[in-house]
Amino acid sequence: MAMNKTSGGNSAFHNFNNQFAHVSMEEDGAGRSPESLPWLVLLSATPDPNERRRLALAEIDKAPFGWYHVRAVVVAGVGFFTDAYDIFAINMVTGMLGLVYWKSGKIPEHSDTAIKVSTSGGTVIGQLVFGWLADVVGRKKMYGLELLIIIVATLAQSLTSESYSMHLVGLLVFWRVIMGIGIGGDYPLSSIITSEFATTKWRGAMMGAVFAMQGIGQLAAALVALIVTVAFKSQTHPAAKPSACDDACRTAVDRMWRIVIGFGAVPACIALYYRLTIPETPRYTFDVARDVEKGRADASAYLAGQASGQVDEIQRIETIRQSADLQVPKASWKDFWGVFLQWRYGKILLGTAGSWFLLDVAFYGLGLNNSIILAEIGYAAKDNVYDRLYNNAVGNLILICAGAIPGYWVTVFTVDIIGRKPIQMMGFVLLTALFVIIGFAFHRLSSNALLGLYILCQFFFNFGPNATTFLVPGECFPTRYRSTSHGISAASGKVGAIIAQVLIGPLRTRGATATNASPWLNHVMQIFAAFMFAGIFTTLLIPETKRRTLEDLCAELYGEGIAQEEKALQATTVGTGEAVAPGEVGYGKKDVEGS
Repeated sequence: MAMNKTSGGNSAFHNFNNQFAHVSMEEDGAGRSPESLPWLVLLSATPDPNERRRLALAEIDKAPFGWYHVRAVVVAGVGFFTDAYDIFAINMVTGMLGLVYWKSGKIPEHSDTAIKVSTSGGTVIGQLVFGWLADVVGRKKMYGLELLIIIVATLAQSLTSESYSMHLVGLLVFWRVIMGIGIGGDYPLSSIITSEFATTKWRGAMMGAVFAMQGIGQLAAALVALIVTVAFKSQTHPAAKPSACDDACRTAVDRMWRIVIGFGAVPACIALYYRLTIPETPRYTFDVARDVEKGRADASAYLAGQASGQVDEIQRIETIRQSADLQVPKASWKDFWGVFLQWRYGKILLGTAGSWFLLDVAFYGLGLNNSIILAEIGYAAKDNVYDRLYNNAVGNLILICAGAIPGYWVTVFTVDIIGRKPIQMMGFVLLTALFVIIGFAFHRLSSNALLGLYILCQFFFNFGPNATTFLVPGECFPTRYRSTSHGISAASGKVGAIIAQVLIGPLRTRGATATNASPWLNHVMQIFAAFMFAGIFTTLLIPETKRRTLEDLCAELYGEGIAQEEKALQATTVGTGEAVAPGEVGYGKKDVEGS
């Protein structure tokens, strides 16, 4: 019997499709005949690939947590480490650029904003394009490509220098847009690939751990900045103020920012092999690839190779095409709009996209301006060049270690117990309260009090909506639109980040004087409080996905997948007089809870 296999697979991402490629309706993976298994009797008329689908998905959903889960999290997480490093390293770098390329020693506000916003602009493009492509051509074909883009753009930034015809800011903006496209592609791909490979019981923890690498990336950026600052102390310490930074000082700082940026490519190179050799996710193989347009177009979703020899993938397509009774709807733009223009389905996308948008207005409004806020509360306000750079790096380390990283990992350990929706709701409520306190009591609070409140904001961002807005879109949408929907949700968030940096952030300098560079900072905090309050209402639109199989969620929310299949299978019992209770032929919530 010919075995239809897909290529790919490594120690991090197991190829579950090939594990069950030998299963036929003559016998199952244990050599048992259909007659010996009552629930298989009802499948006797179904094509072979559908039975492989059930066994493969059940294997994934009910698998005990093991080392290959850990390896999968690490491989996907390294991408997020790189993403966060590249995004948030710019906090330290823009200050260094001011010392090197401007006589005043300070980068102009518009240049600072352009460099930071450019990454978010590219990220929006990457999230939409890669999210869509992963649903069209497959997760496997796109995974790794985004990391290649990040590596090239990161190295290009670190080697960039201005000339008579090109300003450094323009060159950095260009390469950061390109880098942002790669970073954007990593959001939907890492989320859905982890989701579709994860065991159901710990899916939230696995996805949360991938996202938590963002905190480690922020930590690494601040740590590398601190290391290079100390390493070049002899050249920067003599400069009593930024404008006094001489040639030796500028040369040292010029080397520093290039090292900080360039280091971001190192972890990406390490993870590249594993990403390029992953297998296609079983859910895409079974639920999407067989449902796309009949003909040569869907052949591009398969790879005609296997570890033990060549296989006839065309024959596999022909076989799967015969399973009309068990097919979920085909992916198409008509079907997409038909699904999401209905309020009962569209509200879920509105909830995920709206929550991410509202969150990122405040999250990136603060996160990309940590250095400015630290200076405003008196922590990094030093004249000496070395002291300024040192305090900036240490201040960012304090914020990340005290607030961000604990918040990420508390989410990892509790998200499969408390649930996604309660954590997101709690986060938005507490963040609203914290920003109200900071905004309306800004001038009456001490620097230490402001620092403490700011750390609490960082904690409840990450033990709250910053983590859950990443998790839920990777779980609550049908497989054929999961990546596209996640990309739309994530892109909405980056639009919020752009608005925060371009429209809201600059408000802090309104009425600026020589002694007060950010007189409107308290009002910006009040605006952030309003966005957090709005997030409470968008959270009401999302479903709870805790410890539910992806098929179970699809059946409940959209009436597809397992629900359709059980209906079709029950119809086959009309002539036999045997009945099947819902849930017996597939696997759902009850099967997973015991794993």
